[in-house]
Amino acid sequence: MEDIFELVGVYQYSSEAIIFKGKLESEGIEVFMKDNYTIEANPLYSNAVGGVKLLVSKKDYTKAMKIISQVSEYSLDDASELMKCPNCGAEQIDLVTSIKDLKSLFAFVFSMFLVLLPFYTKHKYKCEKCKFEF
Repeated sequence: MEDIFELVGVYQYSSEAIIFKGKLESEGIEVFMKDNYTIEANPLYSNAVGGVKLLVSKKDYTKAMKIISQVSEYSLDDASELMKCPNCGAEQIDLVTSIKDLKSLFAFVFSMFLVLLPFYTKHKYKCEKCKFEF
């Protein structure tokens, strides 16, 4: 049965895989997810099982890879254009969580002390080329 499917992507969390699954299905490709229920039950198992796997039939593999390659891995602005770094002009911008001020550091330490998820963090954009945050 494994020889009728091709692996098109591996993602750490189900939410990431669902985005690509939706894109492929909107283009008429039937997609199968593997190990998503295990990771949804306990996200810490993701590395142990190798992440959520997206599979398509062999006949749809080439089309699926073309569609996935068109999806940008970097941040887009409101006009669906790649964001540009104000420092160097590069288009390789990621959204990151930053702990650089006293308030976010205190919230992080306090939540770790109570074994909670951090409830206050700042989200910033970071250029992959020059590491400038804005």
